[in-house]
Amino acid sequence: MIENKIMVSVTCITYNHEKYIADAIEGFLMQKTNFQYEILIHDDASTDRTPEIIKEYEDKYPDIIKPIYQTENQHSKGVKVGHFNRARAKGKYIAICEGDDYWTDPYKLQRQFDYMQKHPECSLCVHAANRVRPDKAKLKTPVRPNQGDKLYKVEEVILGGGGLFATNSMLYPAAFNNNRPKFFENAPIGDYPLTIYLAMNGTVYYIDEFMSAYRVGVKGSWTERVLHNIDKRVEYFEKRTDMLNEINRYSKYEYNNAIKKAIELNNYSLLSIRGKFEEAKKEDIYYTLNKRNKAKLFIKHYFPSMTKVLIKAKRNFRNE
Repeated sequence: MIENKIMVSVTCITYNHEKYIADAIEGFLMQKTNFQYEILIHDDASTDRTPEIIKEYEDKYPDIIKPIYQTENQHSKGVKVGHFNRARAKGKYIAICEGDDYWTDPYKLQRQFDYMQKHPECSLCVHAANRVRPDKAKLKTPVRPNQGDKLYKVEEVILGGGGLFATNSMLYPAAFNNNRPKFFENAPIGDYPLTIYLAMNGTVYYIDEFMSAYRVGVKGSWTERVLHNIDKRVEYFEKRTDMLNEINRYSKYEYNNAIKKAIELNNYSLLSIRGKFEEAKKEDIYYTLNKRNKAKLFIKHYFPSMTKVLIKAKRNFRNE
């Protein structure tokens, strides 16, 4: 070991992930590093066997696995549960992986750690991730924002949205957990404002290697609960616009052009979700769309039943 102290704190938030939590923990434990790391797991009062499975691992690895077992669900009370792990993290860096995702490369942490150590100006290190079904079958649409390693600009992160990088690929200095800006408080989801904040405070380095897996289609997941519900999708995009405006003020309008464009994309999405085709066409962003996306909007408005068929066909294609 090159260090006697903990260098990386792995933070894992879980709730009713009995089918998946073992994969996540095994991915943490298989990491081959020349430094110490800790595994911080927060279980938000799961009603299935998730706490029992975590306890089995805790008993085997008490020095590295440090869980919190809530007796009352904190998320339902409006508490942002990520705070529980961040507040007790001892590492110089934070690595993120939720309980239904997992890491696939035993050298993931070491590679990211080595880069961060050599480049102290780096505020976020990410990598490619496979998108998989709940049964681990790979989909044809991985989270791979670029072919080849790349340094990302703040504007690219802003315009990339929350899905630019896989959350379970993120490693960043723990120092950025202190005194987070106010725009985090009203953010509808945590990873998007986090990537923007980190990008504004250093460099963002992307490693073009697949080192983790991001599960989609998990029952009860954020995507299922929010993006598949029209009212919640509308609320999400409205809050995201508010957040972007707050970020604009926080950055003293340094990235105004990128933020304005991101808000335009948000407004366009809202109009599209609400089926306001004619209004969507009046948005400046509409004229930057390619023919395919314009056709999708047209079909969605005038042939809604066909849209459902196409969405189902697309999902089947991805799952082949």
